[in-house]
Amino acid sequence: MRRADGLALAVLAAIAVASPLRAERPVLAPVPAVDAVPGSKLETAVFAGGCYWGVEGVFSHVKGVHLAVSGFAGGPRGRKVDYEQVSQGDTGFAESVRVTYDPRQVSYGTLLRIFFSVIADPTTLNYQGPDHGTQYRSALFPLNAEQEKAAKAYLVQLGQSGLWGDPIVTRIERFSGFQDADAYHQDFLTKNPRHPYIQRWDMPKLTALKALFPTFYSDRPSA
Repeated sequence: MRRADGLALAVLAAIAVASPLRAERPVLAPVPAVDAVPGSKLETAVFAGGCYWGVEGVFSHVKGVHLAVSGFAGGPRGRKVDYEQVSQGDTGFAESVRVTYDPRQVSYGTLLRIFFSVIADPTTLNYQGPDHGTQYRSALFPLNAEQEKAAKAYLVQLGQSGLWGDPIVTRIERFSGFQDADAYHQDFLTKNPRHPYIQRWDMPKLTALKALFPTFYSDRPSA
């Protein structure tokens, strides 16, 4: 075992002890074998991985991320929805986060790796942590051919890694637009760090980000 691997395992064990029965188990996902070639100075990616408070909260602390916005994706194009409607679980939309990032600082592949390492369990169908329903599914919404290529390759890579005992069920879905959630839901983790839900389910994810990806962790969240 390489020294770096041993350190990573020690970190994971420490997080598990410090946060029993809390957030999804952190897993150091593999380095992507295929990454997206950026086409501009700023890129955008969309992820769905359970309650968007934690997804946005973690991504906002990744170096190179300029903006993380909570909202909804995956439903019919042109249909307008709000939190209450999506929460019914029958709209086709999922709580999602739109991430604007500088690919010179963090690549799409690295965002995928962080997402599956500390944010979302790719083996749980239509739920993450305590939240159940299709609106809490894990899904990737590639915005171009490069992202789609990288996302498809990475899901295959995760399945072959043996890190999870169950099959990978995260889906790649066609992007049909993104709707911002209400202002109340934006920057929720940053504004409400003592909220019971944030404390139990999301702060452990932020701790895992800092421990497993120290070179990509930023103490100061993006705007």
